[in-house]
Amino acid sequence: MSFNTYGHIFRVTTWGESHGPALGATVDGCPPGIPVSAGDIQHWLDRRKPGTSRYTTQRREPDEVEILSGVFEGASTGHPIQLMIRNTDQRSKDYSEIAAKFRPGHADLTYWLKYGIRDYRGGGRSSARETAARVAAGGIARAALAQLVPGLTITGCMVQMGPHPVNRANWDWAEIERNPFWTPDAAAAAHWADYLDELRKSGNSVGAVVEVVASGVPAGLGAPVYAKLDTDLAAAMMSINAVKGVEIGDGFATAALTGEENADEIVMGNDGPRFLSNHAGGILGGISSGQDVVVRFAVKPTSSILKPRRTIAISGEETDIVTKGRHDPCVGIRAVPVGEAMMAAVLLDHLLLHRAHVGENRGRIG
Repeated sequence: MSFNTYGHIFRVTTWGESHGPALGATVDGCPPGIPVSAGDIQHWLDRRKPGTSRYTTQRREPDEVEILSGVFEGASTGHPIQLMIRNTDQRSKDYSEIAAKFRPGHADLTYWLKYGIRDYRGGGRSSARETAARVAAGGIARAALAQLVPGLTITGCMVQMGPHPVNRANWDWAEIERNPFWTPDAAAAAHWADYLDELRKSGNSVGAVVEVVASGVPAGLGAPVYAKLDTDLAAAMMSINAVKGVEIGDGFATAALTGEENADEIVMGNDGPRFLSNHAGGILGGISSGQDVVVRFAVKPTSSILKPRRTIAISGEETDIVTKGRHDPCVGIRAVPVGEAMMAAVLLDHLLLHRAHVGENRGRIG
């Protein structure tokens, strides 16, 4: 079993390799009657696709999605939805020199030790190209959420590049659509442009921190022990290529707080309970509170760089390696729409679980 499926009721299986003829996703568990079109999904794929600026890989892929099943007359049928994205701009020859070498920071070595075979053309299954399928599936999840929870929004952004964080005093959600870094801080975007240009020209790369916020999430999603909403969100974000850390709400910063500082006080508002802060990131005891759900994840620097690195070959011989080809100098940029897609898939999955187990929320206040 190779574990290419995630989700409980809304289940997504991704397939395909970076340099194969196509990749895609099989989406099962989408409720029937949800308006779905290739154009709706394409909107989200266009935000992730490569070659959109000089700060991303120059591989030119249109990432055009095809719906092969599960949709009839513009609506989901309740049966598996098959999504396919053809690869059109592979340059496998870029990888011929590393066929017998293991790239430091990549999955080459671990794949070889586990399977005894690996697709060295762009990393095969371990390539971030796989995330296109996740974004396509996330488009289905967003369409379903729009019908089931009108007003729920999911927005991702970059909040740090390398050692340079945004200034939250400059936060403007509208700004993320105006710069190539999906950041809400215009001043940070200008600084990052110069910083990344220097790194890119030197053949180096850098990491990033991405934040994803879901607003309008109903209270009650999740379960107290093994199906916590934050457990599944953390697993979903951690499964994204190059992600090395995940936090919910204030995350690791809460270790420096006192109980008095960390506890989100509650008052009674006109429409029910209202919180005076959101250190918990919208999840308490594994269950959504009705506040914004806030997830943050750290993306490591792209391991494919033009700097010589020490490594070994399959023969065991020590050698040096330089990874040629077209690569993202900061893979965190294109991780933003991927994080949004995983948030959408997990929220829809938990919404369907909640409806199956409880129906409508049972607790009443006031």
